Amino acid sequence: MSATPHDAPSAAELVEAVREWLERDVLTSTDGRLKFHTRVAVNVLAMVERELSIGGQHVADHVARLASLGVESDAELAAAIRAESVAVELDVLRAALLDSVVDKLQVANPKYLES
Repeated sequence: MSATPHDAPSAAELVEAVREWLERDVLTSTDGRLKFHTRVAVNVLAMVERELSIGGQHVADHVARLASLGVESDAELAAAIRAESVAVELDVLRAALLDSVVDKLQVANPKYLES
């Protein structure tokens, strides 16, 4: 285990605890608009949990992916695509963009990757 500057519980554990409380106690005892907003909050907290868990690896992968395409940022990549001056073959670009979308869906809603 690595040293951390903060005591337990971690940010991930706190987010998980709040999400679970909302799911178990609040969502089951509300209706209408409050139930809807609770469900939204549960989904948002689940996204935060996933980003805390895998976001660091996604950042490293994204930086490496951009470098392999010969750019340093998404904006630079978008500009190169618009100018049709991407420094790699189209299949390589497509694969990199697909990998980026998969990473985003792993955080936003992994269920979309099931089908």
